[in-house]
Amino acid sequence: MRHSSGDHALDPGGYDAELRRHEPVLRRACGVRLHDHVLDIGCGTGRTTRAAARAARAGGALGVDISASAIGRARELARAEGLGNVAFEHADAQVHRFPRGRFDLAASRFGTMFFDDPVAAFANVGQALRPAGRLVMMVWQPAERNEWEVAVRRSLAGAEERVAADEGPDAFSLGDPPTVRRVLDEAGFTDIAFTGVHEPVYYGPDVEAALGWVRRFASTGAALERLDPAGAARAIERLRETLAAHLADDGVWFDSSAWLVTARRP
Repeated sequence: MRHSSGDHALDPGGYDAELRRHEPVLRRACGVRLHDHVLDIGCGTGRTTRAAARAARAGGALGVDISASAIGRARELARAEGLGNVAFEHADAQVHRFPRGRFDLAASRFGTMFFDDPVAAFANVGQALRPAGRLVMMVWQPAERNEWEVAVRRSLAGAEERVAADEGPDAFSLGDPPTVRRVLDEAGFTDIAFTGVHEPVYYGPDVEAALGWVRRFASTGAALERLDPAGAARAIERLRETLAAHLADDGVWFDSSAWLVTARRP
């Protein structure tokens, strides 16, 4: 149900807050060192890029994203934090001409699932890495293992309405390890490994905030548009009830399952 959207990244309490439990896991796996040069793929407004730059004080970090508005905001935040070793480019990592052998690490927080040609895209990223450079990325496991996906889809479909299958980018395209292993192997990577990550996602401090956030998902909007007004109203009410059932003392949370994928360039 979840599609890539740069606009989501512009909400300071939105996407970064949603993935607050995942970011430390990714940061530890990256293990950015003092002199590293880091490429952040699908960086959004640059939270993970800025964190990498702070760790690589004698190196630097470059964040790329296909959303111009997100990149603009990323640059503003970096300037406000006084970071001189970070840069951002409005670019498509699939085809962008990165300098060859420049980076020690290519990292991504759920930013690599939407490539049109994954083999070509990862090969392009690989040529930007130095020999023995690392790839560390977090991707969603299959949809059925993610409570947030299942619950939202069921709420939108309900008993009366039938929500058509999503069209466009697939947030779960890298959920199958054998497929990902084949893609990365064909792209020239070695030492490919998978670690399961089971951390909840955060949708907001209360039900109405969570509802506003979920309604901003591209797939939610598309599903509601396919329903008549009465059906859409019923779907929204079911969604509100689902969110209320997941409300804890510290906000609305859903279980999720992701893969931490690591690999190396030979």
